[in-house]
Amino acid sequence: MAKKEEKCSFCGRPRSETNMLIAGLEAHICDFCVEQAQDILREEMRSPQTLGKDFSKMKVYKPLEIKQYLDQYVIGQDDAKKVLSVAVYNHYKRIEQTVTKDDVEIEKSNIILVGETGTGKTLLARTIARLLHVPFCIADATVLTEAGYVGEDVESILSRLLQAADYDVAAAEKGIVFIDEIDKIARKSDNPSITRDVSGEGVQQAMLKLLEGSVVNVPPQGGRKHPEQRMIQINTQNILFIAGGAFDGIEKKIASRMQANVIGYASRDQEVVDRSNLLQYIAPQDLKSFGLIPELVGRLPVVTYLSPLDEKVLRLILTEPKNALVRQFIRLFELDGIKLTFQDAALDYIVEKAVEFKLGARGLRSIMEAILIDAMFEFPSARGSAELSISRSYAEEKLGKANLTRLRVA
Repeated sequence: MAKKEEKCSFCGRPRSETNMLIAGLEAHICDFCVEQAQDILREEMRSPQTLGKDFSKMKVYKPLEIKQYLDQYVIGQDDAKKVLSVAVYNHYKRIEQTVTKDDVEIEKSNIILVGETGTGKTLLARTIARLLHVPFCIADATVLTEAGYVGEDVESILSRLLQAADYDVAAAEKGIVFIDEIDKIARKSDNPSITRDVSGEGVQQAMLKLLEGSVVNVPPQGGRKHPEQRMIQINTQNILFIAGGAFDGIEKKIASRMQANVIGYASRDQEVVDRSNLLQYIAPQDLKSFGLIPELVGRLPVVTYLSPLDEKVLRLILTEPKNALVRQFIRLFELDGIKLTFQDAALDYIVEKAVEFKLGARGLRSIMEAILIDAMFEFPSARGSAELSISRSYAEEKLGKANLTRLRVA
């Protein structure tokens, strides 16, 4: 009796019609079904943020072009825009070079942004990534800990980038990573302690190999919750890392270095120092004094600052950018057939409260949400078309004492 030919348990193809038939405990699968299953798995694992994105369209823009694009979405911060535009252009120009002349190897220059909360650090990084058509992710440094402790491994940063790149390793290796709250992993003190600083200097040490450029084994689904998963190797040599942090209190370090203390008399050479915005004089040694280890500071060679937002800039942020908050809310109401308008006095009131709460541009959205929450609740159920004009008295009434308290806490 002839032996029955083995066949694929999924599609039924006999072994003779396949390139490979893989045997399991009680079933077989052919190479055709394996490839099809891989395509299905890749499609299912795609995140909603990556659907419809084509990372092959990456283009190197000149610094002036990058800044002009940033100007459409970010108000002010010209110094930070110039520094970012030049650094990003040099980075991607370096990637595209095919011939190395005289054996000169251009090293990458990661960036660190210093500025108060709500000044636009994340928005700048996200806008550049959108212009360049490269994968982009935001990582929160506050959740990172050393391996073996409760928290996330440093490699989880690249897991997010890989997911943002739709698991395309080649695209991820040209992406941009924004590491937020990097000031929160500063060394707690220079004095040795019995308790280990697992979320401070230890994390900084672990980040060094990512920032410098090396091949890292990355868990696609995150490290500690899925220890059995297969690792994916990613070369970080061409990944641009942009770090941001508020560095609360670093002005004292800057003032001490410049011998321009806020209280006291300045010498003749120090009269030009603008004490109202000491961040503009930020230097790598100030970051080291704050608690970043020298090795980490050396791997973030491009240092720039974001100025605090005054009333004039906040007023422009409300109305001028392409995605201005006023335009967003007008569009939101328009979808329900409601015509929303803002009087100038109401916008001035919103800006006054944002300055009072010291939340930067983020405070603007919180305040507008609080003012419009009742209207957003009631108007969609109204019949027919409607109009709503926001006056200063309306804004004051809706913000109210209870809402003011809540916003201050937030």
